[in-house]
Amino acid sequence: MSSTSQKHRDFVAEPMGEKPVMALAGIGDVLGKRLADKGFDKAYVVLGQFLVLKKDEELFRDWLKDVSGANAKQQGDCYGCLKEWCDAFL
Repeated sequence: MSSTSQKHRDFVAEPMGEKPVMALAGIGDVLGKRLADKGFDKAYVVLGQFLVLKKDEELFRDWLKDVSGANAKQQGDCYGCLKEWCDAFL
C-alpha cells in the first residue's frame, strides 16, 4: 500500500460537506482553478463525476487529465482520495 499525504488523510477522515475542490489530494491551486473554471468548484462535484464514471480508475484519470491537465501522480492521488472516501462513507 502506498503512503498517503496529510491532505489525503485529512480529506478521508470526515464527511465532505462543502469542501473546495482544492481539498482533494492531488489538486492544488492551478488544477483547482482549472476545475472551478469548468464548474467543478467543490469536492462533491468532482465526487459526482467520479460516481458517474462508476468509480472506474482509468475513466476518472482520463477525465481529470482532459478537464484539468492533471499529471499521472495528481490523477492517482485524486482517484485514491475519492475511492477511500467512498469506501468509508458510502
